[in-house]
Amino acid sequence: MSPNPRSIIILIADDDAEDRMLVKEALEESRLNNHIQFVENGEELLDYLNNKGRFADKEQYPTPGLILLDLNMPKKDGREALKEIKQQEHLRMIPVVVLTTSKAEEDILRTYDLGVSSFITKPVTFSSLVDVMKTLSKYWFEIVELPKS
Repeated sequence: MSPNPRSIIILIADDDAEDRMLVKEALEESRLNNHIQFVENGEELLDYLNNKGRFADKEQYPTPGLILLDLNMPKKDGREALKEIKQQEHLRMIPVVVLTTSKAEEDILRTYDLGVSSFITKPVTFSSLVDVMKTLSKYWFEIVELPKS
């Protein structure tokens, strides 16, 4: 089995600037060379995915191959955004991985019911976050077959 040579865009939806920076650094530390885009809330996430507003340029904001989604964000939280993503035919095939501080069983059950691909609780330490990102990148970019975007 060889690694997937396609460059897949990773879209990270998280309102916390420090968390965004830490996830980006952890992905870089795990030697992931994929292009990373960021949005700060559920409204921006849906605008990006539908190329609306400031995300209208499809070349600058291409369809991601993977979404890392925080649940607790302003304007439209991750749960609401996930529900809308999975209701839109042109978006529902994009794998969405919840990456959140929540450990609530209700959140885990609800997000899987809405169609999330995986649920990960954010690790407390940076080294643990790097380990999670290494595992995540190996799984999503070397092991599984993703649909062509």
